[in-house]
Amino acid sequence: MTNTKNYILETHHIEKHYQSGPETLKVLRGIDLKIQPGEILVIMGPSGVGKSTLLHIMGTLDKPTFGEIIIDNQKVSNLSELALSQFRNRNIGFVFQFHYLLPEFNARENLLIPRMIKGDDWKNDTSRADELLIEVGLEKRLHHRPSQLSGGELQRVAVARALMNRPKLILADEPTGNLDTQNSHALFDLILKLNEKYQQTFVIVTHNEMFANQCHRVIHLLDGTIETEKIIRPL
Repeated sequence: MTNTKNYILETHHIEKHYQSGPETLKVLRGIDLKIQPGEILVIMGPSGVGKSTLLHIMGTLDKPTFGEIIIDNQKVSNLSELALSQFRNRNIGFVFQFHYLLPEFNARENLLIPRMIKGDDWKNDTSRADELLIEVGLEKRLHHRPSQLSGGELQRVAVARALMNRPKLILADEPTGNLDTQNSHALFDLILKLNEKYQQTFVIVTHNEMFANQCHRVIHLLDGTIETEKIIRPL
């Protein structure tokens, strides 16, 4: 991997503790990471080791007990809740195991919601929504509601929605967890294509070894720390 200080995301000694009665559960025990623009970083490890917790902290959906997150040279811990929400909407896209699409809206309308939240004139931005849905292979599904889409199609809409505000970073938490093998492969192929075409940065929690071996870097968590880190292919 090239030597550069141009990191899109940095975590500095991230710890996350939970109090359970008199006991303190230390889920994360000092995570230090630096992620470059255009990188696909995969986070792996057994269930319950803090993979999703780390991803949520990276995405500013949760706060660390100790440590600091820097995204695009911005120390997010210094932001107010309102400023943090606005920063998150502008800079981070999310894809979860469940698609979280709004059932009363069609695919195009679900993509326009992040633009509405951002405060843009979303009525004039349908062209970008359509372009993204075409990009993810859903040109014939623009006006379909979630109930009319397959599981694989729903996750493709979710990926397109994550791209809507041109985020610097997309975080995906087990995005194929509810998909069959064929649709899982198709979604991972889509992620690889988007990364190559747009140099889109991804951080992905997954158990899929086959996909991990096609990405740039893989870390394994164990007992709240990074047990191993492996570069699969340099940027």
